[in-house]
Amino acid sequence: MKRYGLIGRDIRRSGSPELFRAAYGGKWPYDLLEGDEFEPLWKTFLNGYDGVNITTPYKEAAFGQILALAKDGLGTISGPALRCGAVNIAVKAEDGRISGENSDFQAVILCIAEAVFPGITSEFTETFGPCDAVKKVHQFFLAKGKEKLLGTYEAAGDTAKNIKALVIGCGGAGKAAAVAAAELGCTVTLANRTMERAALFALDVPEYRFAVCPTALLGAAVRNSDIIIYTASGPIDEITRLGKDDFIAASGRGPKIILEANYFSPVFNGKLLEEVLEAGATYIGGQEWLRAQAVAGYPILTGEKTYLD
Repeated sequence: MKRYGLIGRDIRRSGSPELFRAAYGGKWPYDLLEGDEFEPLWKTFLNGYDGVNITTPYKEAAFGQILALAKDGLGTISGPALRCGAVNIAVKAEDGRISGENSDFQAVILCIAEAVFPGITSEFTETFGPCDAVKKVHQFFLAKGKEKLLGTYEAAGDTAKNIKALVIGCGGAGKAAAVAAAELGCTVTLANRTMERAALFALDVPEYRFAVCPTALLGAAVRNSDIIIYTASGPIDEITRLGKDDFIAASGRGPKIILEANYFSPVFNGKLLEEVLEAGATYIGGQEWLRAQAVAGYPILTGEKTYLD
């Protein structure tokens, strides 16, 4: 029998096992592989599992392991995962080779597209199947998303023709979010507590021309952005001090989209979330991100052409 699991730190409350069981009705075991050190968890995967999801803070470590295997012809890394420098799905083939994928990248595409075109994920999954749905959603957004979002901008005489995305946090999820936003045609700004980390990532992928913003200037960056993707592990003071006026779209521009990765302890809650919603912004929480990961990731993890209802 195949075995699957989740590698991470402090993951007892993870929603992944529940989603896995919902998708496959308990067909296969799905275990939590939890620990404060990555190496023993990785060895457990290699010795006894067919595939694993990988969560914070081990996505970049998993990327490093598979990259080393790839150099010896024993592993492969998908294009998105390679550009992100992070892996959140590792799958063992029958010949022992390990492949790495990044469904954070795919989840961001699905979440943003869903915010602009409600129902598109289910429609395209039904039409094209789960293995091709993300690609088709991506293509549709590139063809129609900018037009829908920027039509009102141009009507207002705005000369900015690009969707502006701000990605806060530059760990594995943040890197994936930044690459996904860029692949959706956005102009992307990176913000991180350690600015040097964001700057180094921007240098690693010069084709995306990422701008880098210090957290001290987050207020202005939020006001200037159409999409804000929050992936930092905890609250950043400059964000928690913002109010309704900071989340109101500029004249003629469509409502801001806020996408948050954290579903354990979201930063956008209570008063801050109230301010976001009163400003007319669209908020997408961590549960939606997690579910989008599942829709995109489970066919990759298991090879089964199924999806969550």
